[in-house]
Amino acid sequence: MAINSQIEENYLKTIFMISRAEKKAVSTSAIAEELGVQSASVTDMIKKLSSKGLIEYKKYYGVELSETGKKEAIRIIRNHRLWEVFLAEKLGFGWGDVHEIAEQLEHVRNDELIEKLDAFLGYPEYDPHGDPIPDKSGSIQQRATILLRDLEIGSEGIILGVKDDSRDFLEYLDNNHLVLKKKVFVEEKLNFDKSMKIRVDDKSIYVSEKTSANILVSTKS
Repeated sequence: MAINSQIEENYLKTIFMISRAEKKAVSTSAIAEELGVQSASVTDMIKKLSSKGLIEYKKYYGVELSETGKKEAIRIIRNHRLWEVFLAEKLGFGWGDVHEIAEQLEHVRNDELIEKLDAFLGYPEYDPHGDPIPDKSGSIQQRATILLRDLEIGSEGIILGVKDDSRDFLEYLDNNHLVLKKKVFVEEKLNFDKSMKIRVDDKSIYVSEKTSANILVSTKS
């Protein structure tokens, strides 16, 4: 049965993202929290998506996407991340601005348009936040990363992504030159509040544990 609303697509995308992060079935409360809606609304939508064969729901266990639902979720995510690349690279939007606009554009259902957009952009593998872009077959390429928080003193990493893509956080990173592909070197880790002293662009700065827990780095050059 066809998906006929952006709300349904948002639910599928949300379920996919939560399940991918937590590696288990998704609770209705987690969905409600992520989407900012009431639990009753989630229950109603689960019934609708289940009737369409897009999800599987077991009471006291949670929600999982069916193969059809997973395919649809990946399609939406692919659209979203390609539009983010287009907005950032071709239209000059900052990485803190592209998410909200891409939320609107991701619902365009035109496969030919998306494939031409992918080709026009040179088949990018990652979006402006470092998230992998699913290819046309739905495969998602993952890179080996760790949290900046977990780097040891005296070690170096390259920023490859962020876990928090909110405008406020990305603006903070911009202001401190903590952007994608930057090298960071850990000079000190404080036991008191778990903050870190790092060097970037030959300048030393302190970052909070909240900040270091939302930056993904690679230790490979």
